[in-house]
Amino acid sequence: MARNRAAWDGWAHEYVEAAERNWAASEPTWGIWGLSESLCGMIPADVAGMDTVELGCGTAYVSAWLARRGARPVGIDNSEAQLATAGRLQAEHGISFPLHHGNAEATPFADASFDLAISEYGASIWCDPYRWIPEAARLLRPGGRLHFLVNSPLLMLFAEDDDGISAGETLLRAYFGMHRFEWPGDDSVEFHLPHGEMIRLLRDCGFEIEALVELQAPQGAATRFPFVTAEWAHRWPSEEIWRAVKRA
Repeated sequence: MARNRAAWDGWAHEYVEAAERNWAASEPTWGIWGLSESLCGMIPADVAGMDTVELGCGTAYVSAWLARRGARPVGIDNSEAQLATAGRLQAEHGISFPLHHGNAEATPFADASFDLAISEYGASIWCDPYRWIPEAARLLRPGGRLHFLVNSPLLMLFAEDDDGISAGETLLRAYFGMHRFEWPGDDSVEFHLPHGEMIRLLRDCGFEIEALVELQAPQGAATRFPFVTAEWAHRWPSEEIWRAVKRA
């Protein structure tokens, strides 16, 4: 976590513009292709009155979207610099909710405190799933929901070591044993699991899987991230969303 904290404190300034845009947006869009909520289904239809926790909230725009829909959000993130942007945007938009500086693998929150745990490229890839998913299960009430967006394992098989080079059509690493990713010249650590392991982990933590949504980039889509092209992501999923419900 210390490595990712240092990395994200250093990268935070690169995400300010996106944070300002997302806080100002009237409707949520998701992932690097900016796909609509109607396609993604990341937010339950009615969150009014729900206690929600955003795990790895970054600049907390997801929590802002939830607050505008009547939820009672809480955010936690590893980066003080990201949370500083979130705090400034709370003041600018007149939306207030708790922001915690901490580790989403071991939060300070009580058992069964929340109805929804959500993560878009937060804890979902920057924390070890064998730690953050059991923690999410601890935090959720029976019937509570876990929604998270990640890179697809398929992309991770083809992703270049240099994230300035787009994924091609040649397999570069093994599918079996996929878990911890460390990139040359980058001190951060990512985590990605194969589908079978993710299914097993979610079920072992008490979840029933409701949906796995593999996201397709629209023709002509654009992203500022160079590690995958729209043409690639139109043919194969570069991102996916998991929705699961904690068993009663």
